[in-house]
Amino acid sequence: MATVPLLADEAAGAEALAIFGDIRAKRQTDYVNNFWRALAHDPAQLRATWDRLQVVMAPGALDPLVKELIYIAVSTANGCSYCVHSHTAAARAKGMTPAQHAELLAVVAMAAQTNALATALQVPVDDRFMA
Repeated sequence: MATVPLLADEAAGAEALAIFGDIRAKRQTDYVNNFWRALAHDPAQLRATWDRLQVVMAPGALDPLVKELIYIAVSTANGCSYCVHSHTAAARAKGMTPAQHAELLAVVAMAAQTNALATALQVPVDDRFMA
């Protein structure tokens, strides 16, 4: 359950509605998801988050699918169920195969295990790995 009401279009203010319109136009959909509807209580935060997301997730040195895979991995590590689900859907829409998803989860699980071991053992970083 959300800690704030998810604002329907009828309850959102003019500034939030304008951003909802931009989301719909750029994503070529009528759907505005719950994350944006929760953020609509703070139109400045909604705008800043939407603007930054577009920049970060745009094609660049990393392919958009790779960015979605990273988003899934980080969301898993941070325990954000909403983000895991929404970015898994986005990755599938960008062409993620079931085999890629399974391999991603294997890497996430391996990293979690080795991170925990290295942390528990307090293994010092090798000099050659220091940037």
